[in-house]
Order: sequence, then C-alpha cells, then structure tokens
Amino acid sequence: MSTFTVVGGRPLRGRVRVPGDKSISHRALILAGLADGTSVVRGLSDGDDVARTRAAMVAMGVVIEGDTITGGRNGLHEPADVLDMGNSGTGIRLLAGLCAGFPWLTVLTGDASVRRRPMSRVASPLRQMGAVIDGRDGGRVPPLTVRGGGLRGIEYDMPVPSAQVKSAVLLAGLGADGDTVVRQPVVTRAHTEEMLLACGADLEVSADGLGVRVRPSALQPFELDVPGDPSQAAFWVVAACVVPGSEVVVDDVYIGPARTGFIDVLVRMGARVEQVGERSIRAAYSPGLHGTDVVGAEVADVIDEIPALAVAASVADGQTTFAGAGELRLKETDRIATITKGMTALGARVEPMSDGLVVHGPAVLHGGAVDSFGDHRIAMAMAVAGLAAEGPTTIDGWDAVATSYPGFVADLEVLCGS
Repeated sequence: MSTFTVVGGRPLRGRVRVPGDKSISHRALILAGLADGTSVVRGLSDGDDVARTRAAMVAMGVVIEGDTITGGRNGLHEPADVLDMGNSGTGIRLLAGLCAGFPWLTVLTGDASVRRRPMSRVASPLRQMGAVIDGRDGGRVPPLTVRGGGLRGIEYDMPVPSAQVKSAVLLAGLGADGDTVVRQPVVTRAHTEEMLLACGADLEVSADGLGVRVRPSALQPFELDVPGDPSQAAFWVVAACVVPGSEVVVDDVYIGPARTGFIDVLVRMGARVEQVGERSIRAAYSPGLHGTDVVGAEVADVIDEIPALAVAASVADGQTTFAGAGELRLKETDRIATITKGMTALGARVEPMSDGLVVHGPAVLHGGAVDSFGDHRIAMAMAVAGLAAEGPTTIDGWDAVATSYPGFVADLEVLCGS
C-alpha cells in the first residue's frame, strides 16, 4: 500500500475542478448502454469505480469510444466472465438491478471491502420482482449471482433511505411487467430519476419527492456534460475553512437536491462558504467555527461528506454531533471507527457512538501517522486534517484515493502553489 505525506500550515489558494460526479457517471454509462443509439457523455469520473462500470457495460455489448456510447437494450448480452466491480458499492448494486431485467446469468464481485458489504437491501426487492439472486452468507454479501428476466412490477417501501437501492429497483422496473413504485422514508439523491426522465422514460415523481413510479420504457440516447462531484469538492471546501490564509473556488460542481447539504452544515458552523453562480463554490478560512448537530433527515444528504465535516468539527468551538448515521458502518470501511481512529491520532477528541460520532472541539491538531484502511474518503479526510495540523502527517493506504480522485495530489500541489 502506498503512503502520502502532507505538511500542515500551507494555505490553499486558487481554483480547482474536481472529477466528474461519480454517482452521475455510473448512471450515465448504464443508461447510455440501455438507450437505443449513440449517446455523448463528456467529463466522466476518471476514478477506478467508474472505470469498473464502464468495463462491465462493454462486457455486455456496449460500444464505448471516447465520449460516445452506443447501446440498446436489444443489443445487450450475457457477460462471458465475472464482472469485477473493484471497490464500487454503487456499481455492484446498480448493475444487480440492471442485470435483473435480462434473461441471463450475471456474476458480480468486487474487492475485499465490497465482498463484506451488505447486498440484501438490493437483493430483497429484486427477488420480490422475480429475479433469482444468490451469494455468500445466504445471498447477503458478494459474489452475487443474478439470474434475471420475467420480472413483475412491485410497490416497494424502502426500510432504509438509499439512492443505490432506489436506483437498482427503478433500473429493474424498466424491463418489468407493469408499474414499479419505490417509496423512500426521506428524499435521497435524485440522479436516476432526473436522468431517466431526460432519456424519455415513462416515470413519475411524487410532489414530495418520496415516491417514484416507473413503467417499462425504451430509452433514447442523450448528450451530457458530467458536472464535478460535490462529495470531492467537500474536501477542498473544508480545507479552505480550516487552514489559515486559504481561499478556494471549486468550479463546475453539481449543485442539486440531496448533494450539497454539507454547505448548509458548514454555514451553520460559521464557515465562510457560498455558492457562486450556478455551479461554483467559494470557501475561505473561517476562524471561530462552532459546533452543531447533524441529525435526522439531514444525515442522508451528507453521509459521504461526514469524514470531511468531522475535520471541521475537530477545530470548531464546542461539540458537534453526527447522529442517525449508522450507514457509516457499512461503507468501504466502518467509517465511525476509522474516522475516530485517524482523527484521534492527530489530536482530535472524537467519541464514537453506535450510529454516529460526537466531536469535541476545539483541538490543536498535530501531525502523525494514520491509515486509510483502504477507504478513499478516509484517506482524503486525513489529508485535510494534516493540512490543518502542525508538522507532517503520513497516510498509509493512499492508493485507495484512485477509487474516486486520482488527481487529488496534483490538485493539492496547484492550490498550495508548489
């Protein structure tokens, strides 16, 4: 595993564009593969997660040349080999939904982290629709086998909010007999609904955004410029807020429903963060941050940004609580445990809970040795903490960052003027 050392005290100044949104990139590849004809998609995420979805779609007969993607439901076929989704939980869950709609066998696996992640939340509704799904531990963890086709529409009330589960069921519903309805307890990322509508799918979203109905649909090709990923932008925004002398503008970021809740949290903490125009975020050093509570429905909007927000909380005055975030234990790592261990090693006071964290500030962070545990967001959060710390911080397992943001170090060097 590789290491990366960051030295604190250097202000970050300038503009940066983060990789294309990972969630949108996965969906763009899948929907373009289903659409009858050639789609044009520019700015896909260059991380390994999205590369795995790309390779899986090619294995099922989609032709991808540069920015053009030529597909069509009738041209897809059973993959000749196991589809290895690497570290991508999004990829394996969405593809389970896609493949459930076709009368063939698909085997989906991933790296050691993905093979520990729960899949029953996806497998259960797909089985209700008629797919045959099996895997290790009674079909609860990968590798998964999916034998699809002959699906029927269902009405599914999601017990836990998850854009991945919602998307998997909607993708399966495109090829099911009858209507498929998904109801969610709180609004989650709406990328799948937005993109399906843009492709001409027969889809309806309830006025409150909690219910989605899809009917069997033939998709039309589309053209898309993938905006920057707000979950990656959050690292630069927090870094600018906690490192003295910093001011950063992140350009061309997706600013939409259930994706920029981290900005609301930071502003509530007293951070100097603002939206500039339609797709840019400006952040500047923000002395005097204070703690806040992140609970309830808000948690779903910031679940991927909590590692970065925990860094801001560590230098804020008072207590910050992240509660109702048990989903953190089911990510690439148990992020409650890995955030606690990493931030504690750098001098923060973090109290883990069964479903979240309590961060007691302010702390004077110091350099040290930490581990990503193979989790890209933990690695980048530790880098941000290291920028705010005194002395050098060395992060083991830095190669995990290639999952979502291979150019992180290059962008850091630009912002630090080195």
